[in-house]
Amino acid sequence: MQTLRFGDTGLFVQYLQEALLRAGEEPGDVDGIFGRRTERALTRLQDRMGLRSDGIAGRLTWAALWPYLVGSTVAVIGENETVVTLAARYGTTPEAIRTANPTASFRTGETITVPLGFDVVFADLPYSAFLTACVLEGLTLRYPFLVKYPIGRSVTGRRLEAIRIGAGPLRVGINAAHHANEWITTPLVLMFLERYARAFSEGGSVGSVSARSLYEASTLTLVPLVNPDGVDLVTGALSDGDSFFESARALSAFYPSIPFPSGWKANIQGVDLNLGYPAGWENARTIKFAQGFTRPGPRDYVGTRPLEAPEDRAIYELSIRERYDRAIAYHTQGGEIYWEFQGYAPQGSRVLAQRFADASGYAVANVPYDSGFAGYKDWMIDAQNANAFTVEAGRGENPLPISDLPSLYAENEGVFTALLTP
Repeated sequence: MQTLRFGDTGLFVQYLQEALLRAGEEPGDVDGIFGRRTERALTRLQDRMGLRSDGIAGRLTWAALWPYLVGSTVAVIGENETVVTLAARYGTTPEAIRTANPTASFRTGETITVPLGFDVVFADLPYSAFLTACVLEGLTLRYPFLVKYPIGRSVTGRRLEAIRIGAGPLRVGINAAHHANEWITTPLVLMFLERYARAFSEGGSVGSVSARSLYEASTLTLVPLVNPDGVDLVTGALSDGDSFFESARALSAFYPSIPFPSGWKANIQGVDLNLGYPAGWENARTIKFAQGFTRPGPRDYVGTRPLEAPEDRAIYELSIRERYDRAIAYHTQGGEIYWEFQGYAPQGSRVLAQRFADASGYAVANVPYDSGFAGYKDWMIDAQNANAFTVEAGRGENPLPISDLPSLYAENEGVFTALLTP
């Protein structure tokens, strides 16, 4: 983590401010500006936690803030302490503590995980590889029946992770953020996962659908962040002076009509990840080269061969291993659902697409020819004969603001549950 102090600005200052808020301090607006109010809030927290009260967020301070980033802490059960008194002390519920510790006996001296009294998923911050990792860690701490595992690495070496929920025979995949400036799809799918996991643990429903029925009918594997390096570029986790940032800026200079970094869709090497799958890749190359995308840049460069990008290779190999019956690649924007590949779709795809449309208000649509090759959905239909879809969530101009997340979730909750329902 970055060491932060008075006068600093940027995404990680926002993360610091949000963690301070969760810790009960008052840093002021979560605006990414480390001013005097943030400094005072940090000093109070340091004093409360027995740290040097210097108003600087260094290694020890970030460690103290870690529970407020992942949503759980560790506690040792004291003499005469019960789950009920622990829950009252940490502002949570006995049920949440029991869910997080399925094998605990809750005896004196035992160390347990205690979920804190707020959602794990951050719903009002720009996302990054770091924040996504915090959320995934927090969800698995809170809900041990979730299974998180690595599937590969990005260009810069960041871990690509999948997380699984369910025990049913219907095998389902969801991925998000192939395109960097469509990063809002990451908290969108994570918000569904958290609500689904909570509902399952409490015996409740997601929307109008029983979480237990979804769990017993399907197995969902979710990859919430396909393009971590690109997302970090767009949201500011990479900034001026970073070598990858400067390399991307140099590539972007060849495409001056595309704003930098907000117009960046590609991975950090300038390869468009949703044009890298072996489903008419040669057609995609011909089309995109004719449009002028002949070299690495912010968008629409297909690379030198299918699956050149390590991110695409990881998703490709995972999808083969998991043998999905159904899959959605989440994108923004346009409010459309794409369901076929060059006039072909497996049996049931059109019916499912209409279910998604009925739930979301989006339109069932055919992909324009110029965009109809080498995408994840295309390859899943063509090579895996799966019911595969691209959902273009929301409306507006990418990147959609995080303030759109509540409406995006409301539109897509029924899509998620329909996907998991046989």
